[in-house]
Amino acid sequence: MIEKIDHIGIAVSSIENTLPFYTNVLNLKLEGIETVESEKVRVAFIKIGESKLELLEPLSSESPIAKFIEKRGEGIHHIALGVSSIEERIKEIKEHGIRMLADEPKKGAGGAKIAFMHPKSTGSILYELCEKPSKGENN
Repeated sequence: MIEKIDHIGIAVSSIENTLPFYTNVLNLKLEGIETVESEKVRVAFIKIGESKLELLEPLSSESPIAKFIEKRGEGIHHIALGVSSIEERIKEIKEHGIRMLADEPKKGAGGAKIAFMHPKSTGSILYELCEKPSKGENN
């Protein structure tokens, strides 16, 4: 069902101010930065072994990340679990009584299909299901 930890999302106020810690101090590799309009965030991908760290910077006060930072401060926002057949995973998870934030996946960073489990169903941890596009697949 779950293939791996795909990434850990970290809410930050500024990618530019935060990035040097990861690249200069920890010597991790920045893979790229992109904007995800649907979530109103800029995202920086940092490679760490087989997984990634995902720095999430809000683009507006309406962004879920801006609201998270306002309420809890900067820090770990979510853990993304790599899956295949995300629609089937959502169905299986719901059959176990876990609430989803949305019943259908949406497009996330890197062309992935994503869906979040409600933290009230998961011990207060926000888990994201993440299905990456197949090689050559255009999303």
